[in-house]
Amino acid sequence: MKRALLLTSLAALAGCAVLEPHYHQPPLPTPNAWPQGPAYAPADTATTAPSLPAWRDFYASDKLREVITETLANNRDLRVAALNIQAARAQYHVQRAQSLPSLDAAGSGDVSGTQAPHGGNEAITRDYSGGVSLSPFEIDLFGRVRSLNRAALQRYLASAEARDALQLSLISQTASAYVTYAADLELLGIAKDTYDSQQNSLDLTQALYNEGAASALTMAQIRSTVESARADVASFTAQVAEDENALTLLIGAPLPENLRPTSLDDVRFGVDELPPGLPSDVLLNRPDVRESEHMLRAANADIGAARAAFFPSISISGFDGTADPRFENLFSGAGRAWNYAPQVNVPIFHGGALLGGLGLANANRNIAVAQYEHSIQSAFREVADALAVRGTIKEELSARENLLAASHQAFDLSQARFNEGVDSYLTLLDAQRSLYAARQSEVSTRLVQADNFIALYKALGGGLK
Repeated sequence: MKRALLLTSLAALAGCAVLEPHYHQPPLPTPNAWPQGPAYAPADTATTAPSLPAWRDFYASDKLREVITETLANNRDLRVAALNIQAARAQYHVQRAQSLPSLDAAGSGDVSGTQAPHGGNEAITRDYSGGVSLSPFEIDLFGRVRSLNRAALQRYLASAEARDALQLSLISQTASAYVTYAADLELLGIAKDTYDSQQNSLDLTQALYNEGAASALTMAQIRSTVESARADVASFTAQVAEDENALTLLIGAPLPENLRPTSLDDVRFGVDELPPGLPSDVLLNRPDVRESEHMLRAANADIGAARAAFFPSISISGFDGTADPRFENLFSGAGRAWNYAPQVNVPIFHGGALLGGLGLANANRNIAVAQYEHSIQSAFREVADALAVRGTIKEELSARENLLAASHQAFDLSQARFNEGVDSYLTLLDAQRSLYAARQSEVSTRLVQADNFIALYKALGGGLK
């Protein structure tokens, strides 16, 4: 009865002792509105979180969807992240087991002998026991074990968020690499067209030069444009190969032939715009920010465990079973044997280790706060940068398209005037170079537009469904 009363009192005391600091979510270290100015579109007045489409709906191109699916199925980094979740889950189960007693089946035998002086008879004593043993079990008076359990749980949840953040990143990386590959294929095609055209001009001019109808200066000018285009063909050929290697690494296997793009026009999106919503809604729902907050909660729980180490700890061990001098009697007719061994440890002198442990826990919590705030600030900048580009890219692309149309017209006019002998070949050469540059700039701007839309979708937290 007294033993039961003691255990009840200890359990009540354990329930009252709380040394872990109460968790308070730090305030957002960023403004509660996205930046405004000439680079940004008009402010969105929505007061709710944006409704983002699932990635399969956002990326409307069948080829790109299949490539992303291959990435999620085969990427080694994603496999490591999934295994990290399993490891964190196992660690949490190991830690949580410290809250429960450990019972084991135990058996022991002790045989000893003593011999009387002067060659007397030897006395042999045997003692056998078997039963259930209770390993030393800490009564969690001051919440040390509970704090460690909460810390392990938060680290497990953080590992799951880390996997989601990696999946988000992989989807956007794959889409970005795919559109870059498509754009470089288009640029390679432009370079090849230009090279073929310039080579034909060189061949015709060479014939005229041989007949004395073209000057050496004209030959040199055409040859310079041919070599420039040939260098661009070589450069873009290498770039396309690098793009394909990047996709192979992301996918975890070679890019299938039937999934290769031909131009940027192969990449389509399921929506025209993405509403940014409010920073407080967007930033706190991103998996990388949630991961940082779980790690902050874990560090907060570690402080509770470090504080509890300053207080006495009580552990209990015991045994309940049978004992007999004859082994065969253990299972029939042996006497009952038990022991109950409580142990109290009161910290007296640890050379500053306990203070150091508490100081380390507090420092780690402060580091976790800074990392949490940094993750929010980084997320805010990603969204703000994407919105800045989004607010100006349409105007830039319109200007590039108009420039391309004007360059086409200027080249056609210059070609006609050269054929009629009105302009020199130098004028035509300038028009060709301007048209070539305009075609490249138009493709590059379309790439920026597509890449920016992908970046904005990822920055807003899209891609997990």
